[in-house]
Amino acid sequence: MSAGAHMDFTGSVALVTGASRGVGRAVAAHLVRAGAQVVAAARTGAALDELAAEAGAQCIPFVCDLTRGGDVARLADFVRRRWGRLDALVGNAAMMGPRAHVAQLEEADWLAVMDANVSANWRLIHAFDPLLRAAPAGRAVFMTSGNGSRARMAPGRGAYAISKAALDALVRSYAAETLDSRVRAMLCNPGPLRTDMRAQAAPDEDPAILRTPDDFAPSLLRLCAASWTQTGMLYDFPQDRVLSFGAPG
Repeated sequence: MSAGAHMDFTGSVALVTGASRGVGRAVAAHLVRAGAQVVAAARTGAALDELAAEAGAQCIPFVCDLTRGGDVARLADFVRRRWGRLDALVGNAAMMGPRAHVAQLEEADWLAVMDANVSANWRLIHAFDPLLRAAPAGRAVFMTSGNGSRARMAPGRGAYAISKAALDALVRSYAAETLDSRVRAMLCNPGPLRTDMRAQAAPDEDPAILRTPDDFAPSLLRLCAASWTQTGMLYDFPQDRVLSFGAPG
């Protein structure tokens, strides 16, 4: 799949969550450079302000905690009042949680990961579905992980892998329910990238061997474009392929 480095998003409105660092920050910056108006959402205001200062006036920082329904409603109201539509939603915010076996997970850790990785993205879909439908070609892309779709689950991945499997089902359900609209919803697996989350997951790994969020971002932009027509599928960046989900065999 060709990269999206030279794509034109002039006039488009995009929302990127988890935009204060890593993948979200890179995607927001690339969308701005491609001409989009970008609402960059995260919980860390100072980091968002730094991003906006670097990216320019087309990047609008918005402090928001996606685990709070009121914050998500406030975010959707801001987009609705300003533009009346949303052309691209990039659901990137996530948390790793402890690397613990399922039976040893503390309830608070389980609930926190499921809320951040699953329920928060449901809140985004619930709040922004009308705005995506109001766009000429609404596109929703959510970051998943290979940990959630393994044939054999890896031990010790805990709530993170389970949350990503649930996210896959959530987005695929939304894709099935919007087939009669102009909305298209995709999952995206960025694979191992040089991010803080990857360092948490693989602390002994040499980050110099990994590709960066800036390497990945142009490929994600392709999924955000009006020309993208596939839905309910998985784009896998390590393989640079779009993959279908299949029934257990």
